[in-house]
Amino acid sequence: MPASALLIIDMLNAYDHEDADKLTASVERTVPVIARLLERAEEEGVLTVYVNDNQDAWHAGQPELVESALHGEQPELVKPIAPEHAVPFIPKGRHSIFYETALNHLLRIEDVERVVLVGQVTEQCILYSALDAYLRGFEIVVPPDAVAHIDEELARAALKMMESNMHAELTPAADVLGYKVS
Repeated sequence: MPASALLIIDMLNAYDHEDADKLTASVERTVPVIARLLERAEEEGVLTVYVNDNQDAWHAGQPELVESALHGEQPELVKPIAPEHAVPFIPKGRHSIFYETALNHLLRIEDVERVVLVGQVTEQCILYSALDAYLRGFEIVVPPDAVAHIDEELARAALKMMESNMHAELTPAADVLGYKVS
């Protein structure tokens, strides 16, 4: 089995942006699913990496972004999935988790071949990150129940594109792990 990594995308969010109201209903459904995936990843020794938009606050690291999100508009959506200890954390400034970040290097030195993308927003950051993962030769898994959207119709289209164009495996979160990192 290929070595896997669980990538938590943009979940350290203060929900103080213009699309927050449209997004939070979907996030409410995904947070418990992501929390269970995080527990399983830890139990199974699967590499977990948080990749988060830092809103161009380049001085902010993991502790500052967690703190900001926990003091934001929806702390109940952050607390269950916030890292409680030091974990790999990659800040990003654009939609793709790979764009001008060190993520590809981290995954290569850990011999990761399979990435599990969870978080937000399906029709934006998840879609663009899946494309970049595909271009880099990673196997891609996207659990539809562990990604949140702003626009449900666009999210469905994005998932279909990931599956057909990027050969992403769309599998419920309960079935995606079980692949230990080498």
